[in-house]
Amino acid sequence: MSSPSEKKIVLVTGGNNGIGFEIVRALLQSDKEYHIVMGSRSVEKGESAMAKLKEEFPDLQNTLEVVQLDLTDDQSVEGVFKRIQDSHAHLDVLINNAGATFDPDCQRGLISIRESFTKSYDVNVAGTNVLTHTLTPLLLLSSDPRLIFITGLSNLSQAAEKYFPTAPQPAGYPKPIQSDLSGGFETIGYRCSKVALNMLMLDWNFKLQADGVKVWAIGPGMLETDLGGLRDMAKKMPGIGHASLGGEFTRTVVEGARDADVGKIVCRGGIIAF
Repeated sequence: MSSPSEKKIVLVTGGNNGIGFEIVRALLQSDKEYHIVMGSRSVEKGESAMAKLKEEFPDLQNTLEVVQLDLTDDQSVEGVFKRIQDSHAHLDVLINNAGATFDPDCQRGLISIRESFTKSYDVNVAGTNVLTHTLTPLLLLSSDPRLIFITGLSNLSQAAEKYFPTAPQPAGYPKPIQSDLSGGFETIGYRCSKVALNMLMLDWNFKLQADGVKVWAIGPGMLETDLGGLRDMAKKMPGIGHASLGGEFTRTVVEGARDADVGKIVCRGGIIAF
């Protein structure tokens, strides 16, 4: 078995759950050699996820560790930089998967509209940008650096034609958007932040071209996750896929399958328009 220093070092943010967990799972099973750093806001949840994977795959060559990472906390971000620098000296792949939606909390009256937007942007855009900025010096020490942003529900062209997953609304205000299959669910704060994330990807792709960093956004499609606490409803949606589809596709991007599509939003079916 290779030591972590001989393997490609991959950081997956939000790796303890949902698509992030499935990305970690797919990389662990790869015949390529990886040491995976699982970023988790809760160390306890990260360690629980790691234990589950080690129980499922006790004899794999690839290795895994958990690091505490809260994208809204600059000290936490700096701590991740120091951990990777001290333990591995460089980073080969940064997968910016961690994300959050606060639209359901706004619908339930738990937070204001302003809070739902600012919280979404803090995690999905500002926090992701701060982490990428902080870890770029470690990426530039890799012989094949890769930077991936997990996006979703951010296709403006598609939204102009069909505003899925929110159903058409009747006249009058406020609109009775319900978190169920008949009324869809509110997504506006999340969607706006993911459109901004696409711009972030384009910016980093532009800035790091001369450094040889390959940059993409990945559109995983509508998959079953705990995002917004809506997993039970998501399971009932027609055409919903298992999160492992996103994990396996991301692995193929890490391993070179979409190297011709750098700077694009890639998906299993090809390229997604902005």
